[in-house]
Amino acid sequence: MKYTKTFKGRSYNFKNLKTLLAKASPLRSADELAGIAAASEEERAVAQWLLADLPLTEFLQEPLIPPEQDEVSKLIAESHDRIAFAPISSLTVGGFREWLLDDATADADIAAIRFGLTPEMAAAVSKIMRNQDLIAVARRCTVTTRFRNTIGLPGRISTRLQPNHPTDDPKGIAASVLDGLLYGSGDAVIGINPATDSPKNVENLLHLLDDVIRRHEIPTQSCVLAHVTTTLELMRRGVPVDLVFQSIAGTEAANKSFGINLALLAEAHLTALALGRGTLGENLMYFETGQGSALSANAHFGIDAQTCEARAYAVARAFSPLLVNTVVGFIGPEYLYDGKQIIRAGLEDHFCGKLLGLPMGCDVCYTNHAEADQNDMDNLMTLLAVAGCTFIMGIPGGDDIMLAYQTTSFHDALYLRRVLGLRPAPEFEDWLNRMGIFDGRNALSRGFASTRLLGDIKKLTGEKA
Repeated sequence: MKYTKTFKGRSYNFKNLKTLLAKASPLRSADELAGIAAASEEERAVAQWLLADLPLTEFLQEPLIPPEQDEVSKLIAESHDRIAFAPISSLTVGGFREWLLDDATADADIAAIRFGLTPEMAAAVSKIMRNQDLIAVARRCTVTTRFRNTIGLPGRISTRLQPNHPTDDPKGIAASVLDGLLYGSGDAVIGINPATDSPKNVENLLHLLDDVIRRHEIPTQSCVLAHVTTTLELMRRGVPVDLVFQSIAGTEAANKSFGINLALLAEAHLTALALGRGTLGENLMYFETGQGSALSANAHFGIDAQTCEARAYAVARAFSPLLVNTVVGFIGPEYLYDGKQIIRAGLEDHFCGKLLGLPMGCDVCYTNHAEADQNDMDNLMTLLAVAGCTFIMGIPGGDDIMLAYQTTSFHDALYLRRVLGLRPAPEFEDWLNRMGIFDGRNALSRGFASTRLLGDIKKLTGEKA
């Protein structure tokens, strides 16, 4: 379907829905690189105007990629719940924005329509929202998941303790893990990006994390972020795998570039469920995404970066994950040029994910060649915490020496918890208090009492206990 509008005597023509969505998207370098961005702010405003008047039903009639050509599109079509969609089926995109922001709309009403929404609907409404709109609505979307603790409760923010090491040195990783625990980090997951993806190396790291968690009876879960095929092999061999990780994208072709498809993810999901390692629940998948991943694989099919990102959430939602993480500034300035674009993208991703019913976290990060700095990241992580973000990263000094990018530190989570009155996952908070790491008032204890943890740190770093 063609979309046209005349403004100030000039006719604007958008040949199809994906062109309209791309032109309506707030400026970002990924869409400019792809050659699909609006040519001017006037064209962008006209596209947003047309998009606001578009009925939500249009997204059901005009798939961005035909389902017979793309398994993600097929998943979106087949998983759409028309009963859940019914309360908003008469609305336009603009009317949907008003409904989401209306005080008369209860939080439960928003939760009830989750499976009636397609990712494209969520992306579309985000494009006509201000940042404060994205924050206000996302804060109303509570998504709770469980494995060995409870993630996503209101008034709480969790952290992924990320102890990466450039050579996967076990002592270096273990010291970073214990250091993070001493700062109250790690309730979302203790997750390592391995420097090498060999099964033997990943197995060693999984045993290391399992030993730390069991030794100190920590109510959390571990993950080594290896390719899903590596993890699947290790699970079949009885290696202690808690969460199954995989990077995902919003088109079949982009996922193929990652070496995956939906059937492979389903196999890994069922294999992990059979291990029965969760004590409180069975949410055991961990997915990472990022705007620009489909474009970098030349697999975006003319769809803008943010809408492609939202489509990845349909993949995630199919497997009831414990955690979903948008690594918002990781790919670089070719996709998100500066701090302003990174901040906007982070808020969009979090909004779309939470609206669709996902436990959204954010790796608030940037690469050193982007036009961004740590003040931009401070702004984004604060805005996300206000918006009810599920988790952020915790890395020693905020500097990942293995992946070579800048992100958030153990101290940043303490800052958010202090200024916003947020707390860790309840089971993990109880553990922190029992261990003497926290003082019972959501703050670090001045008289830290856990000699066992301190002894482990000294032993692993070569000091005398």
